[in-house]
Amino acid sequence: MPARSYSQKSQPGPSQHARKGRRAAAHEEDEEDETMEVDAADDDDQEGGGINDLAIKANALVRLALFAEIKRSSLRREEIAKKVLGGSARQFGPVLALAQKILKDTFGMELVELRSRAELGREAGADKDAELEDAQKATGVKKRAAAAGSKTYIVRSTLDPLIVEYAALTDSQIIEQEVAEMPSDDEDEDARRYGSIISWTQCDQLGAVGITYVILSLILISGRVMNDIDLRAALRRLNLDEDVQLSGLSTHDKVPIDTFLAGLSRQGYIERTEVGETKKAKGKRGRPTQAADDEGAQYEWRWAPRAQSEVGEQKIARFVGEFMAGEDEEEDESEAAQAELQARLERIVKGIERAAGGTLSDVK
Repeated sequence: MPARSYSQKSQPGPSQHARKGRRAAAHEEDEEDETMEVDAADDDDQEGGGINDLAIKANALVRLALFAEIKRSSLRREEIAKKVLGGSARQFGPVLALAQKILKDTFGMELVELRSRAELGREAGADKDAELEDAQKATGVKKRAAAAGSKTYIVRSTLDPLIVEYAALTDSQIIEQEVAEMPSDDEDEDARRYGSIISWTQCDQLGAVGITYVILSLILISGRVMNDIDLRAALRRLNLDEDVQLSGLSTHDKVPIDTFLAGLSRQGYIERTEVGETKKAKGKRGRPTQAADDEGAQYEWRWAPRAQSEVGEQKIARFVGEFMAGEDEEEDESEAAQAELQARLERIVKGIERAAGGTLSDVK
């Protein structure tokens, strides 16, 4: 009779002992299979829990980003890690990716990382960088590593400009609907009839946005830097002097021009830098080219990273060009008139580019 093989726990013996051994081995295998199934189920639960946790954190990041946009403030990566990720930055990439999808699909927005000052400086000196790169290739010297990002984020619209343009067009049916829904005792009804999909009556910051774009335009056409005294002189010619009260971009309160400029600086649209100290006058001296504060410091204004990422120099140039090209022009829809208007706009933009001192950058 051939010998039989048993598990290590079974011992050779009578046939009933053999059957007991086989049953014990089979029982152990069944228990092992059940254990593996339980472990697999636990893994599925953990995986599902991970997905749910990712969605919760992504939604929290979306809320945090929208709250920051209301205040026109930026988000630091450290703040996101603390308030959304529980102090751990390992999930930052997946959470940001899912939050981006929610923002784009639901709100037509996105989180964009502001460019660092080092990066903006490299763009401003692109021609010099090209010459330096050629020299480095000739000498065999390696190029310096690119500076790290700013790790600071803002919310930016992802809507196509054409959508906004068409949404702002006047439609007779919308005007009729606005008139029908407007109270009969409304004395200011004419000012509230826009007839467009966009409800401009709900946009309390239109004036502040317009003034912000004007300030950015003045700085741009002044060679990308404007001293304080020249900026204030230009604003006074627009009746924006120290006595005027303005609404800020993130507040309904009326504030003076100094507070308005400080708010733009805090929100990252413009920045004021100190360029020197006023020396004591010795003999006859000309008028200083820059305004000075009580301590004698002189200042100048430049664009800040938010303006570069949210608006861009090309958009501001077209903002100025469209205003100037259409000034004192009668509406003419003919093809020749539109071609002339476009040519005039392009000439103005080219002039702004020369005044800025280099190629105009677009948002990135």
